[in-house]
Amino acid sequence: MTIPQIALIYIGQDATGVSPVSWLMWGLLDIPWIMYGVVHRERPIVMTYTLWLVCNGVVFVGAILY
Repeated sequence: MTIPQIALIYIGQDATGVSPVSWLMWGLLDIPWIMYGVVHRERPIVMTYTLWLVCNGVVFVGAILY
């Protein structure tokens, strides 16, 4: 759902109906998982949730800009 949302926001330059607060919260919820992965040296968890953090951040920024 995140990748199509990014495409809709940045290609159409319209973020109507997108809640920046929701996407910010999704991004913040990725941080504990990244920390868990670092502490337990679980590289797949760190990589996965870092990518999710980036994607959620991109949607958040797009929702703020448009």
